[in-house]
Amino acid sequence: MENKMFCFQCEQTAGCSGCTGNAGVCGKTAETANLQDELTGALIGLAKACESNPHDESVTDIIVEGLFTTITNVNFNDETIRKITEKVRKKKYEVVPNCSVCTAKCGNTDDYDVTKIWNEQEDIRSLKSLILFGIRGMAAYAYHANVLGYRDNTVNDFFIKTLCILGYDLNKDDLLPVVMEVGEVNLKCMELLDKANTETYGTPTPVKVPLTVEKGPFIVITGHDLYDLKQLLEQTKDKGINIYTHGEMLPAHAYPELKKYSHLKGNFGTAWQNQQKEFENIPAPVLFTTNCLMPVKESYSDRVFTTEVVSYPVMIHIGVDKEFTPVIEKALELGGYDEDKSFTGINGGHEVMTGFAHGAVLSVADKVIEAVKNGDIKHFFLVGGCDGARTGRNYYTEFVKQTPKDSVILTLACGKYRFNDIDLGEIAGLPRIMDMGQCNDAFSAIKVATALADAFECSVNELPLSIVLSWYEQKAVCILLTLLHLGIKNIHLGPTLPAFVSQGVLDILVENFGISPIGSPEEDLKKFLK
Repeated sequence: MENKMFCFQCEQTAGCSGCTGNAGVCGKTAETANLQDELTGALIGLAKACESNPHDESVTDIIVEGLFTTITNVNFNDETIRKITEKVRKKKYEVVPNCSVCTAKCGNTDDYDVTKIWNEQEDIRSLKSLILFGIRGMAAYAYHANVLGYRDNTVNDFFIKTLCILGYDLNKDDLLPVVMEVGEVNLKCMELLDKANTETYGTPTPVKVPLTVEKGPFIVITGHDLYDLKQLLEQTKDKGINIYTHGEMLPAHAYPELKKYSHLKGNFGTAWQNQQKEFENIPAPVLFTTNCLMPVKESYSDRVFTTEVVSYPVMIHIGVDKEFTPVIEKALELGGYDEDKSFTGINGGHEVMTGFAHGAVLSVADKVIEAVKNGDIKHFFLVGGCDGARTGRNYYTEFVKQTPKDSVILTLACGKYRFNDIDLGEIAGLPRIMDMGQCNDAFSAIKVATALADAFECSVNELPLSIVLSWYEQKAVCILLTLLHLGIKNIHLGPTLPAFVSQGVLDILVENFGISPIGSPEEDLKKFLK
């Protein structure tokens, strides 16, 4: 039977092999998936046009936007995908105007047929997929940095270089170094975003965030974009509307320039995959600033708003003017809860902590180092990554619960919702669970790990540090590639290994980096602590 679509970029892809039917597991239709492939092909055509022709930053801006649009759970709207594809083509003909009227076409700048990648020999397909999905994830970080006015020419040029490579006939030996280079450049991109966020909003500091929603009108804001949150806070101050974060927006509470708004009250709900249940009949609007949007259920479809690259059919989209009046009016209309309403995390906790980015952790590095030397801290675990709905993700909850009392858990991204409401106590006056922020803040974990290695005059691999990652979408891919670029070994990955990693490529990763799938919490802890 002929495939109606092909997509295997997320962890939940059908049968751990690929979505091929009328719709993907994420909810996007075959038409949407094929339009995203068409957009990717147009981006490759634009990149090839830029190889030997002058271009300005408007080109890389649209490349970043286009790549971000194709990330899982970002855009379900065929109309907006078509519009950005046409923008890409228009930009291409601004770069190479003669190509549009050429009568002896060479085909070099034509849109690329992405199905050629899906039909490549499996190792070539795997390596090109690692590159494509890696730069899609990196584009998300670049996009957020760009919004705040921060750009890096090395990063921007790399998007063009790698898109061109995807359109070339190359062998495994040619592609492997490019895969590793994605990790290298992504490190630079994550550092850029870290700088953009901290210079704009201040250095995060630890804070306890309540899970109770106070009575009265409120707005839930989800996604990753701190700029959108800042604009919303400004537009809602003195209006009697409280703001609650959701999902990956939780770490916003730690930034001085954001938490100074008294109506930024707390966090609503848990990780992204629970939104269809948690938003059921919620008496408030929800603003999506980036992924992760799921297909919207009728019970709350009248109160979902999107902005930036997020788009869903029929939902009201807030444009570049960031005029949030429709969201504000909906909040006032719905009115919120009549009385304070207490919610909990998935383990029954009533509050969570965040704000342990590298600035906060390194400010108490002397205490951490002393605790290690005294034997109070015997092991560090980095347990982070994307959450998801696949059976088996309770592994991460059980793993954290079973970690010994003389260990510290560093965490980031939405995978922390599996355990971030558990009180594991303290070591040397420090909480045992330290939330370092969004997936966008993975640079913090790298910064802390390298600082500890420097302090103990050893490599990261020689630290009493074990890395256990959960993955779902493409930002997790580029973070993993960055860790590999840094030479970090023995990473445990779950709940499944990526479908787009062929056996041949997996063998290379296992041989060189010791990557392995998660097992059981008991078995893995025994392995880490031996």
